[in-house]
Amino acid sequence: MSTYAKPAIRPVMPYFSSGPTKKRPGWSPTALEDACTGRSHRSAPAKNKIQTAMTLASEILGLPDDYRIGIVPGSDTGAVEMAMWSMLGARGVELLAWEAFGKDWVTDAVSQLKIDPVTHVAPYGQLPDLNAVNFNNDVIFTWNGTAAGVKVPNGDWIPDNRAGLTIADSTSACFAMDLPWQKLDVVTFSFQKSLGGEGGHGVLILSPRAVERLESYTPSWPIPKLFRLTSKGKLNEGIFDAATINTPSLLVVEDAIDALNWAKSIGGLPALIARSNASLDAVKSWVAKTPYFGFLAQDPATISNTGITLSITDPWFVALDDAAKKAVASGLEKTLAKEGVALDAASYRDAPPGLRIWAGPTVEPSDVEALLPWLDWAYAEIRQAELAAA
Repeated sequence: MSTYAKPAIRPVMPYFSSGPTKKRPGWSPTALEDACTGRSHRSAPAKNKIQTAMTLASEILGLPDDYRIGIVPGSDTGAVEMAMWSMLGARGVELLAWEAFGKDWVTDAVSQLKIDPVTHVAPYGQLPDLNAVNFNNDVIFTWNGTAAGVKVPNGDWIPDNRAGLTIADSTSACFAMDLPWQKLDVVTFSFQKSLGGEGGHGVLILSPRAVERLESYTPSWPIPKLFRLTSKGKLNEGIFDAATINTPSLLVVEDAIDALNWAKSIGGLPALIARSNASLDAVKSWVAKTPYFGFLAQDPATISNTGITLSITDPWFVALDDAAKKAVASGLEKTLAKEGVALDAASYRDAPPGLRIWAGPTVEPSDVEALLPWLDWAYAEIRQAELAAA
């Protein structure tokens, strides 16, 4: 194996966590000075802040005028489960899973709601057969599998004339990828992903078809208060008009407004996507030159431009047993952290051993470029140490 000199250039900001992610460029706590703290979340100033955040998000995402958007409890997980508990059961259900969070929605449907869904499951690095999905049923999937770095390539596989609803967990896709809204009935995200926001709250987006389902169907199971989207058979419009189900953090809301204003100032969604794509292009160029790393995603069309997930393809590593692979990947992640060039870059705990580099819009592409030579150097150091100890 080649040896590498220790790189001289370091990322300016070594934050590559997949959530909460890096704050927007230039962020400091002073961005929160105008937060509506110490006031009731039902007060007019607080509701105005919440509405401002949702209006900005809707504008930047390009939502159709008849789609609703509102803040809900429990981060993206809460938003997905709110939709599942409130809408499923009216017709058959199909779930797609190719990483940890998609499998969580399968568990919810099978073990908690007990609705006996059709499941389409693929291993890490692959997608299920999208052409096998029956859209007479409700369909639940992750647009971008954050734990696998594998996304659906587009929305062409979703028919416009579907009978069922599409529920898309899009937490690491919103604000970094173009979403075909006419194909999607329920979309969820959290501020802590592509916007570098704080955790705790999710965002729920509903199409008119989703609203019609809520107002025409009542599930057979109990629905907890935090999941209730209707009142007396009608959509609880207050949720989508700044009257949140429970008390939100107005610091989180202020932080989201700050990130959204930054996104708008740099050119909105096209500029956000361009930043993530620039980072991915840098990694693609590097992967093409290194014999030791590759993308976990097997189909190039499915490689995520946010949660970029790398496998170690070195034949020496591939020949190791599972425990040794985990030890090498852990050593690599710890070496990068010790050097202060990449923090929180470990693969998801259930994913194959490797690295995961968050490259969402708040990350500077130049920092991703500066990190890549460190991956070469750190892996060479770890490999040589392992061989010497053998």
